[in-house]
Amino acid sequence: MVNNTIYFFEPSNKNSKKIVSDLVNLFDNLGIKTVDNCNDASIVASIGGDGAFLQAVRKNDFRNDCMYIGIGIEERNYMYVDFNYHNLAEIRQVFNLNNFEMRNYPVIEVKVNNNQPNYCLNEFTLRSSLVRTIMMDIYIEDFLFEHFNGDGIVVSTPTGSTGYNKSLGGAVVDPLINAMQVTELGSVNNNNHRTLGTSFLLSKERPITIVIDQSDNYYPIMSMDNEALSVQNTEKVSIKLSDKTIKTIRLHNNTFWHKTQRNFL
Repeated sequence: MVNNTIYFFEPSNKNSKKIVSDLVNLFDNLGIKTVDNCNDASIVASIGGDGAFLQAVRKNDFRNDCMYIGIGIEERNYMYVDFNYHNLAEIRQVFNLNNFEMRNYPVIEVKVNNNQPNYCLNEFTLRSSLVRTIMMDIYIEDFLFEHFNGDGIVVSTPTGSTGYNKSLGGAVVDPLINAMQVTELGSVNNNNHRTLGTSFLLSKERPITIVIDQSDNYYPIMSMDNEALSVQNTEKVSIKLSDKTIKTIRLHNNTFWHKTQRNFL
């Protein structure tokens, strides 16, 4: 077993000590030692649901030199969480036999006003904080694609396509497709304003830039995965697929499409 150290991430610290103790003992018996610092771990394990998994990746600064796994504590279906505390035998078998494959998930890079980049695994959302639409120009590379007027936009990864993006009518995208999806939020389409009116996919070679109309104070709200991005005086947002990827596991009987079927069909 190459991955011989593990860090357990608990975002709420509400789980019982017994859960953590059982997991520590389980991995210790597999020859995988628990460490107190996530930067020293070759495996980062979130305890909880998909939200906990996303936080674990973010708090660990989107490291791509470790493997992330999710361990649920409720009997629910998740998109990122592959294991469940109530089935420790499965965890033991999978790691004891190395019965899994590595999977790389794409990550979106977001720069606001040319500041330091931020990253997200699910989606980036931009919308007006006021009870009104927001106007902005959307560039694909250096090409002005459309003058947008509406509630906002969502830019999602393939793994994030089953979340907020799907609820807006966006497509579910296979994670093997290295692309990001742009989906409109309440766009205005009339004789004065016209948008594409549907979501679209962009390859890694096609970043987008959003230039917000400065003739009015829109005070846009931005979020990345399940956390708000606090930036004032936003003028320009640059978005692209990052060179970073997140390593996780793919169980043979629990692929992205297995999870999608269980959650939606």
